Amino acid sequence: MRRRDFTIGLLLAAAGRTVRALEPAKQHRIAIVEVSSVASIDDPGSRLWQPFWKELHRLGDAEGQNLAVERYSVEGRPESDVDLAREVVNRNPEVIVAVTDHIARAVQAAAGTTPIVWIGGDPIEAGLATSLARPGGKITGVDVYAGDEIWGKLLQILKETTPAASKVAFLAMRGSWEGGQRQALQGASQRLQISLTPMLIEESTPPEYQRVFADIAREQSDAIIVHARGELLRSRELIVELVEKSRLPAIYPWREYVEAGGLMAYASDFRELGRRMADDLHEILNGANPGDIPIYLPTKYELVINLNAAKAIGLTVPPSLLATAFEVIE
Repeated sequence: MRRRDFTIGLLLAAAGRTVRALEPAKQHRIAIVEVSSVASIDDPGSRLWQPFWKELHRLGDAEGQNLAVERYSVEGRPESDVDLAREVVNRNPEVIVAVTDHIARAVQAAAGTTPIVWIGGDPIEAGLATSLARPGGKITGVDVYAGDEIWGKLLQILKETTPAASKVAFLAMRGSWEGGQRQALQGASQRLQISLTPMLIEESTPPEYQRVFADIAREQSDAIIVHARGELLRSRELIVELVEKSRLPAIYPWREYVEAGGLMAYASDFRELGRRMADDLHEILNGANPGDIPIYLPTKYELVINLNAAKAIGLTVPPSLLATAFEVIE
């Protein structure tokens, strides 16, 4: 009798395990807010998102299985970042992935206690985190630059490209000039014997860009360096067009400017950053507090040069610089 009871118990236990195995995995709801088009999130050629999805899959997270993903884009929307952030938060996702500082700030203001994984510039300067080691609050993510000294590196590359340049315009939003990159750029400009002139944008609108480029022409600048702010990235096609009209060499902090026709960019490897964003998201979905996850700093940078853009302004890029480039577009 006891043997029979024992056998029945084993069968019932096995049946229970089978039922549990057939139960669908818990589905986590996440939202992704991009600065460019929604299509870029699923672009198999994206240097940010393709590694992001691949790393999530490696970790056991897959859309349609344990992930439900909602996609949003700032591009083409007449409403403000604040309105879009409220729309996203009202959908009650478990985690929000925010691209660029200005989107992250809008989401952070609207999100309350919703965890955020962000990618952008200096999070402390942007007011998103209290420190890199322990961001605090409900946000963590990836800083696209390993420190303010990167601005000196961009200026050095620009000087190698145009050795005769003595006056360089720094195109930035007004609030960006007061951060640590100001000291880094001024120190580098002194070492390279370059006069650096801040050309500050009050608001990211076509008339404002045209005004600033008219100032650049009046200052008779020899070259241009562009800041990394998301507002500028969103207007990259207009910026590249105005740079082309000025016939000045320019260096950018994002590869997307070169893809829009710009001369060159020195930027972090987005494949590395995409994988790290996926790691952060996975940790949060499994119970980690985002404020305790250190903000990741990149370890690899890539120089991309567009020889077509160089040819258009009559510029010969030094062979030594071409030899160090990660990619040369011809």
